[in-house]
Amino acid sequence: MANKKLIVLIVCAGLALPSWAQEFSSRTFHKGWLVTDSQDTVRGDLKYDMESNAVQIIVEKERVNTYSSKKILYFEIYDSILKAYRQFYAIPYQVESNYKVPILFEVLYEGKISLLVREKIVITTDPYSQAYFNGPSATSERLSFTYYFVDTEGKMVMYNGKKNHLFEILDKNSAKVKEYVKSNKLKTDEMRDIVRITAFYNSL
Repeated sequence: MANKKLIVLIVCAGLALPSWAQEFSSRTFHKGWLVTDSQDTVRGDLKYDMESNAVQIIVEKERVNTYSSKKILYFEIYDSILKAYRQFYAIPYQVESNYKVPILFEVLYEGKISLLVREKIVITTDPYSQAYFNGPSATSERLSFTYYFVDTEGKMVMYNGKKNHLFEILDKNSAKVKEYVKSNKLKTDEMRDIVRITAFYNSL
C-alpha cells in the first residue's frame, strides 16, 4: 500500500433501518476504476461484494465483467450513497493454518499502522415490535464491520472490538492512547472513533 494517509468516515455506519428503507453501497454501482493483477486499469461503474470477494464493472455500455479478489490488486469508487471516495485492496489473508488467499479490504487509514475493514449485511429481528404479536416479527438490515490493523511489515491483526485488545495492538504508546480515548470520550467499537484513535497513534 502507498505511504499516504487516508481517512474515510462512513456517515451512516451501523444504522439499522427497516429493510425496505435501507440502501447499501454494496448493492449499488458506483463510478470508479480497478487495477487487475496484470497491472491493467479498467474504468467504469463498479459494484463490490465483500462476502463473495468479487467486483462487477460495467464497461463498453452494457457489458459487465466480474473480477474475483484473486484477479484484483486495487480499486477505488466514488460512493454515490455516502458521497465519499473509498479505496479497497485485495490482500492475502490466512484463511487456514498454511493457506492464504487474497480477499477484499477497505482502507480507512494508512500509515505506520494502517486500519482496514470488511463489511457484511446482517439481518436482525425485533422481538418487541407490534408485528411480533400479530404475525411475523419485524426485521431490519444493518452493516456489521470487522476491523484489521496492519503494520509496515504486513503483519495483520483482526481487532475483536474490545478496548483492552486495542491497547494491546497499539502497545508502543498505549498509555498515551488510553489518555486520548478517555479525554475525548471515544468508543473503541465505533468506526469514526477507531479511525480517530488510529490517526492519533500514527501521529505519535
